[in-house]
Amino acid sequence: MTSAALIRLGLRDEDLPMSERLSTPDTLLDQVDLHTFRSVMGSLPTGVSVVTSLTADGEPRGLTCSAVCSVSASPPLLLVCVKQPSATLEAIHQSSVFAVNFLSAGMAETARTFASPVPERFEGVPWSAGKRTSAPLLDNTVAFAECILTSSHLAGDHQVLIGRLVHGDVSTTNTPLAYWRAQFSEVHAHPAA
Repeated sequence: MTSAALIRLGLRDEDLPMSERLSTPDTLLDQVDLHTFRSVMGSLPTGVSVVTSLTADGEPRGLTCSAVCSVSASPPLLLVCVKQPSATLEAIHQSSVFAVNFLSAGMAETARTFASPVPERFEGVPWSAGKRTSAPLLDNTVAFAECILTSSHLAGDHQVLIGRLVHGDVSTTNTPLAYWRAQFSEVHAHPAA
């Protein structure tokens, strides 16, 4: 509904339910500081992954990412959120491919390395080229997903990348690394009651 339509009906924007308003009252904006935002979002345990790609020159790039989510089973789509600017993000846009490496327990140091500003993140980290995309696949992960970039969307200071899964595999023996309230932890399965 447009502002003109509201006026014709004798309604004001504030007369509508919040979900249907055309504008957001200034009193609702800028009420959450960075500390509160991080505390709230950090209360949701997440898996830890390293998103990787290759530059046009074939150099590996990667970063730690906890914002990973399935989008669709048909077609098989997932999303990752990457902060801008990023050499890895640039490589993904250049190559149009990326891999998501789901880290296993015991890989917290790998997660820290790929979250750091060090330029040689792959030094000492064993990996191989993906069969379908050539994107770097880290050894000893819980699972990996090779993806073709299908779209990219700007969202605040991040880009949301949608990728179509073209190859993947899982480990039946490794357990995942998790992140909760600024701490790495291991996930252990409990038998169903």
